[in-house]
Amino acid sequence: MKKSVVAITVAASMGIGSLFTGSSLVTEAASISNLKDKQNEIHNKRSNLKSDINDANTTINDLQGQQANVKSEMKRLDFAIGDTNAKIRDKTAKIGETQGKINQLQGEIQVIVDRMEKRNNLLKERARNYQETGGMINYIDVLMGAKSFSDFIDRANAVATIMEADQELLKQADMDKKELEEKRMKVEEDLANLQEMKSELEQMNKQLSTQRAAKDKLLSKLVRKEKEVHEGKLALEEEEQILAGQEAAVQKAIQLEKDRQAAAAAAAKAAKAPAQPSGGGASGKAPAISGGTFTRPASGIISSGFGTRPGFRPGEFHYGVDIANHASNVPILAAADGVVIRSYYSNSYGNCIFISHSINGQVYTTVYAHMEARLAETGAVVKKGQQIGIMGSTGDSTGQHLHFELHRGQWVPDRHNAINPVGIVPL
Repeated sequence: MKKSVVAITVAASMGIGSLFTGSSLVTEAASISNLKDKQNEIHNKRSNLKSDINDANTTINDLQGQQANVKSEMKRLDFAIGDTNAKIRDKTAKIGETQGKINQLQGEIQVIVDRMEKRNNLLKERARNYQETGGMINYIDVLMGAKSFSDFIDRANAVATIMEADQELLKQADMDKKELEEKRMKVEEDLANLQEMKSELEQMNKQLSTQRAAKDKLLSKLVRKEKEVHEGKLALEEEEQILAGQEAAVQKAIQLEKDRQAAAAAAAKAAKAPAQPSGGGASGKAPAISGGTFTRPASGIISSGFGTRPGFRPGEFHYGVDIANHASNVPILAAADGVVIRSYYSNSYGNCIFISHSINGQVYTTVYAHMEARLAETGAVVKKGQQIGIMGSTGDSTGQHLHFELHRGQWVPDRHNAINPVGIVPL
């Protein structure tokens, strides 16, 4: 059986006590007192479980609150990452525009360079003429060659204009150089600023993405933790339900004991009369009812015995015996008189029934698993040989069979009370 069944029925560790009539009861008063003590013990266990369930609910609510906070932070980070990406795209576009301006400036620079080169050539040509003609002396010759005062004025103006033009050429060349340098510095500064801003945004985006990944990891951890707490809570709830069934069974056992004390002889006679199984038109045959304390719970062959099973799951111990039968509607019988502790569907046991018995002052628990159908409900009083189900293959099962367990005492999580039914139950 799967390990999960341990968590499902921890509550079965509580004993039922002496549930039915028996010749070896110490005293009638002590029997009822013991049952009431056991009922109080079960009730206390249920109270503790309910407290654990409330704690689990509190933990789940806290985890859900943490998840909501993480999701809110993830939403904020998503918006921040989107905004940063938009800014990166904007800076990238501006870098492209600036690079375009640089390309345009390079064209303008070339025009200025060409203009400066022409002016330099003109100045060089003028300087060469000065050398060939004597420079300023040539200008004096021009002035002295005037034929009239008016001609002298005109010639003087002409010389001044030429000299002023030469100075303007030099001044304009210097201004062009300064303009070129200023434009180059400005555009390079703009480009550097844009690249720096883009780099900072990319670094910010990287940090935001790292934070987003961390939040995603945290959320996954919280979700897994909530799932674990949910599973633990479900196990606690099932345990509490089993305890509730046990408490109800003890209450019924108390009433039965009182009835026995009121009519001891009639009750003893009724307990010895075996009830015939109600086949309900089943195709499979029920085994004959034995005359002893226990009877065989189903007809068929023993397909797997008690203990370790070679070739099965490594290290797994089989705490019962498997009775296989491929016929349809094979009846499952109660192995002895008792009270149904729990009748329910388990993920591992499938449709299963737990029955508590009191045999000559000793409590036994029997388990019937993998049934197709259950015909006895939680709290029901059953007789030896009474049909309680139909053989099937539900839960963790690989074929139609009955998994039957016998425990000397209560069913406990580690199943250390399990004993080999062979030799005790007529199998």
